[in-house]
Amino acid sequence: MNLFEKEALIAKQAVELENATPEEIIRFAVETFPNITFACSFGAEDVVLVDMLQKISPKTDIFYLDTDFHFKETYETRDRMAERYPGIPFVEVKPEITPEEQAAQFGDELWKSDANKCCDIRKVQPLTKILSKYEAWITGIRRDQAPTRANAKKIEYDVKFGLVKFNPIASWTSEDVWNYIRENNVVYNPLHDNHYPSIGCEHCTRQVMPGEDPRAGRWSGQEKTECGLHK
Repeated sequence: MNLFEKEALIAKQAVELENATPEEIIRFAVETFPNITFACSFGAEDVVLVDMLQKISPKTDIFYLDTDFHFKETYETRDRMAERYPGIPFVEVKPEITPEEQAAQFGDELWKSDANKCCDIRKVQPLTKILSKYEAWITGIRRDQAPTRANAKKIEYDVKFGLVKFNPIASWTSEDVWNYIRENNVVYNPLHDNHYPSIGCEHCTRQVMPGEDPRAGRWSGQEKTECGLHK
């Protein structure tokens, strides 16, 4: 099957799955693509999907990109989730170079001088490497998070990384996410309770004040709105 035929088949499945529940989509994903992984950032959407995966397919691989620049609360959320779900298969994925090596090569605080380069080194390159081992991946993106995600399908072919991509909660709202967290007593990052609706690296994430766009706290003051993982 060539790329065109594969994309056509996936587009057909996307239409069929559009009204399916996130749980139904996850079940379809893990049954259709056993060699699948879930990218977890420990944000509200992703902890929901971890909970669903643990109920549906607890042995499915879950990885996270450790940029070395996460908030301490993010690492603490990871540890609390590991306690909540014993045996959870978290896989740590790190950049090829350390923060010190990055500073030596590109100068101090690269995230200020060239945020795209910093994201490429610490996120995109490690993601490309880990995804090359799989035939499909699951993400927690939602359509109403940003204009760049407005057309996300529940299932689509990820041309950038060359594999099938599932977005089970693409049609959910923030309220849907938090209703699930409350109803299922899901562990979540406490920064969400302190005006951090979207949490990335500590250097590039600030609080979002009432009335601001939920992603206004990411790369504040720059035109950048995505780290390059979901374009």
